[in-house]
Amino acid sequence: MSSDGRRGATPRWTQTWLTGTRSAGVDLGEPGERLGLPASGSGSAAGYGRRLGALFVDWALSLLVATLLTRAFDLDPSQRSLVTLAVFAVQAWLLTGLLGVTIGKRLFGVRVARLDGRPLGLGWGLARAVLLIAVVPALIWDRDQRGLHDRAANTVVVRL
Repeated sequence: MSSDGRRGATPRWTQTWLTGTRSAGVDLGEPGERLGLPASGSGSAAGYGRRLGALFVDWALSLLVATLLTRAFDLDPSQRSLVTLAVFAVQAWLLTGLLGVTIGKRLFGVRVARLDGRPLGLGWGLARAVLLIAVVPALIWDRDQRGLHDRAANTVVVRL
C-alpha cells in the first residue's frame, strides 16, 4: 500500500530515487552538457553500455595475450591473472595515450578525448591507466559519465 492508502501506487518516499531526479523537479541536463558536448551523436558522452562493452573486449584480448605469454615463457598458470592485468594496463596506457582508443573502444565506437582538445599523451594516458586498474576510481562516476580516472586525466569518453 502507498502512503495515501491506494494499492499499487508508488509511495512518495520512493518516487525520487526510483524514477530519477527529474521526477523530483531537478534537471541536471544531459551527460556532457556542462562540458560543451552535444546531447547525442558523434562527440557526445559515451554511455555506460559502450564503455563496458569496450572494457570486456579489451579484458578478453588481454586474457588471450596473457595466456599465450604464460605458455610461451612457461610461467606458472596461477600467474596468468597478474600477467593479464599487466597486459591490460600496458595496452590501455599505450593505445589510449597514443591513439585515444583501445581495440575495444574502437569496436564500440568510442574514444578518449581531452577536454582542451589536445592529444592525450603518454603521461596522462599512464595516469588514467593506473587509476583504471585500481578499479575503484573507475567505478565512481559523475553526472557527465566520467569516472575519477577521467576527471584526474581531464578526459571524457565520447562517441566516434
